[in-house]
Amino acid sequence: MLRLAADEGFNNNILRGLLRREPSLDLVRIQDRGLSGEPDPSVLDWAAKERRVVLTHDANTMTSNAYDRVPAGLEMPGLVVASRKATPLQLIEDILFLAVCAEPHDLEGQVLYVPL
Repeated sequence: MLRLAADEGFNNNILRGLLRREPSLDLVRIQDRGLSGEPDPSVLDWAAKERRVVLTHDANTMTSNAYDRVPAGLEMPGLVVASRKATPLQLIEDILFLAVCAEPHDLEGQVLYVPL
């Protein structure tokens, strides 16, 4: 099972839905780890050290910062970008599918968009 970290702007209703559907999910919020207000590169650095895939709605700056890590030789355990246009149920289903079925190496250096 993937270890997940939701960035500060991630929809809390989706997070609650994920945990309701799968209580054993290893999911933390960035702000609960003392990273409120930190820039994206710091969040991605922390996630890499913790081996956590980051959940975000930020398809602009977070993705570009994630893509910058790979050619720089920095670890990037993965980034999942959730569309704000999708329904919460769609996002919950797809994120759970990834979290339960994917192995950590499957998302290494990858940016995935949900819904799938």
